[in-house]
Amino acid sequence: MGRLIIVEHPLVQHKISLLRDKNTGTKEFRELVQELSTLMAYEVTRDLPLCDIEVETPVAKAKTKTLEGKKLAIVPILRAGLGMVDGMMSLIPSARIGHIGLYRDPMTLKPVDYYSKLPPDVSERDVIIVDPMLATGGSAVEACRIVKEAGCMRIRLVCLIAAPEGIEAVSKLHPDVDIFLAAVDSHLNEHGYIVPGLGDAGDRLFGTK
Repeated sequence: MGRLIIVEHPLVQHKISLLRDKNTGTKEFRELVQELSTLMAYEVTRDLPLCDIEVETPVAKAKTKTLEGKKLAIVPILRAGLGMVDGMMSLIPSARIGHIGLYRDPMTLKPVDYYSKLPPDVSERDVIIVDPMLATGGSAVEACRIVKEAGCMRIRLVCLIAAPEGIEAVSKLHPDVDIFLAAVDSHLNEHGYIVPGLGDAGDRLFGTK
């Protein structure tokens, strides 16, 4: 069964508060998303396997640890997910990047798939799907389906803010996917927006509001 992990680190909670503020401008909003993504990446990679190695320090030989070579891929859901990539890559620069393009039909609130480009060896990698908001869960569910269809069964979903409805949708249809969040909000409004949320993450990231 997949895990639900809420990252309650003080720095994460502080930056989420700044992110929510309607007076936070585009530049600061983008920087906050990157910083939060780096902090989330620290938690997401907490259980990466290690192996023993020996290195020579300026003083003596030392037995120490290194990553075992686990292959990772970061897959943002376009377009807001792009804002989380650089923050993740600052900690795991060797990860490959894929892209999944989805938009939510404003009438049906269902995801529409318009683009998908994944690393050719994605089936051999642990995939981290990133999107700032987990609202209805439709886009996340579809992204997980696309990644699984490409042969990958080891998936982690990383979002900053979620609604209970989105968590339930992903957990129901992809019970094997780990979900990492910084905050769980109250509910969705009639337009499918998270309440209290932070508005449209894509608009605030890219200044298209």
